[in-house]
Amino acid sequence: MTQLQSPPAVEITVATRGAVSLAAPDYAREKVEAVLRRIHEPVLAVRVKLTQEPHHSVVRPSVAQAVVDLNGRPVRAQVAAATMQEAVDRLQDRLGTKLAKVRQRHHTGAWVGRGGEEHSPQHVERAAEERRIVRHKTYGLARQSAWAAVLDLEAMDYAFHLFTDAGSGADSVVYRDARTGTHRLASAGATAEPVPGLTVSPAAVPELTTDGAAERLDLSGLPFVFFTDTATGRGNVLYHRYDGHYGLITPVRD
Repeated sequence: MTQLQSPPAVEITVATRGAVSLAAPDYAREKVEAVLRRIHEPVLAVRVKLTQEPHHSVVRPSVAQAVVDLNGRPVRAQVAAATMQEAVDRLQDRLGTKLAKVRQRHHTGAWVGRGGEEHSPQHVERAAEERRIVRHKTYGLARQSAWAAVLDLEAMDYAFHLFTDAGSGADSVVYRDARTGTHRLASAGATAEPVPGLTVSPAAVPELTTDGAAERLDLSGLPFVFFTDTATGRGNVLYHRYDGHYGLITPVRD
């Protein structure tokens, strides 16, 4: 006789924003619990956020996100879809894939494959003159190797990851090249040392003000700009948010 597995002991907290149906949080808990039943490592906390965007022009207005504390390692997955049920179903698949890759990362020392970009939240179109920095996050950068930064990048489902290179001490960023699917590395104030398996960006990191970075971001059409701030000399990232505004990440001042 097959023994039924009991639900995970960890509490799954669900937050909602927008016109999310009353049934959606319980549906999300059920789907995330199904993923956690396959995990043998301790799961310390789980947070789920369901967002229903109000914009009628957005093709995928339903966004589902989950962050799992896997024995001290945060793992994040985020997807968007036409309906919340579809978003939660896709979140279940993406979260399961993310957790499996994080658990297997020690076998290869690198992260192979990504996928899922076609179900990323859709950017809201906004005129350049309307864009503002609506989120400014400052934190102490992790001092780590470039490949450790790549693992954080992929585990957290980020477009980029700002860190301090353990070898050179330079503020650096890793990201995935949308054209080739490979990971790239850039370092501020220095030429990044070659790292096996990583492509070093040949472009010099510009020294800019925040206003100058916003202008470059709009002209380039890129998702973010990594730059050395003229006032602090530290590596900063200015990026396009999904709501059409800007986000800014800066290191803590020494």
